[in-house]
Amino acid sequence: MENILVTGGAGFIGSHFARRLVDADDIAKVTVLDALTYAGNLGNLDGITDSKKFTFVQGNILDRTLVDALMETHDAVVHFAAESHVDRSLTDAGNFVSTNVLGTQTLLDSARRIGTRKFVHISTDEVYGSLPTGTAFESDPLNPTVPYSASKAASDMIALAYHSSYGVPVCVTRSSNNYGPRQYPEKLIPLFVTRLLAGEKATVHGNGEHVRNWLHVTDNCAGVELVLHKGIPGQAYNIGGGTDLTTIELTGMLLRATGATWNQVTYVPDRAANDIRYSMDWGKLAQLGYQPRQDLAAGIAETVDWYRSNPDWWQTATARAAA
Repeated sequence: MENILVTGGAGFIGSHFARRLVDADDIAKVTVLDALTYAGNLGNLDGITDSKKFTFVQGNILDRTLVDALMETHDAVVHFAAESHVDRSLTDAGNFVSTNVLGTQTLLDSARRIGTRKFVHISTDEVYGSLPTGTAFESDPLNPTVPYSASKAASDMIALAYHSSYGVPVCVTRSSNNYGPRQYPEKLIPLFVTRLLAGEKATVHGNGEHVRNWLHVTDNCAGVELVLHKGIPGQAYNIGGGTDLTTIELTGMLLRATGATWNQVTYVPDRAANDIRYSMDWGKLAQLGYQPRQDLAAGIAETVDWYRSNPDWWQTATARAAA
């Protein structure tokens, strides 16, 4: 029975993972550390906050004293906490470097001093950069193109360096684009869904030719849990296996799922450094037993139904960020 610290656990992916751990028989205690910035939401943890296994701590991963105190009472840490929206990184790169690089380093220093059993650092396929052809393996060079992905690539390298330099038992996971219920409506799927449900327009960058792999959040969490228990320290693991779609193809799916029409779609100039395509090989994780299970069409339907049934959640979240 283990005690697990989950940073960023009130965010989208982190909260799904925290729920998964609370339901696991081999976990004694789950503690979520979250700063509750605009994308963090205690409502994401509804249903588990009353569990005797669960504790919530509001705080910043840059707070060394707090981090040390939490690390001392936990066997492992799964580190989701990060600034993650590309558009925001283009206007506030310093915040991304501070949180994603220095915050990760603060956690790693604490794990080194205290002797944490396992440190799983959560990253993204965007660190590999744009791949017009081919697919990325974990051993490939990192080639980020925007401040967000550059800060994640830097934190990946810091994390793995703490393994090679100090023996900290670090694993890195890099997942493709996640989707599912409770995702803050700045990312593409919840942004389009909430706009379409509200009768507003979805805005497609460029000609909508960008290709992304869409992975249900529960499949990503299953991969992260597998790395937590079976991942080899010092190794990175790609978590993919979703469905590759152009933005236009995905938009068509979302229109059908919401009952909207192409009249609700408008095209805007492409943003700076918008990578044309991401692609990862996830065979390394498959060797540990990973297999994605969520069908895309069913996952999209479930996601749209959740946003349709929970307008107060996304309207409140959007209003709070704008305040």
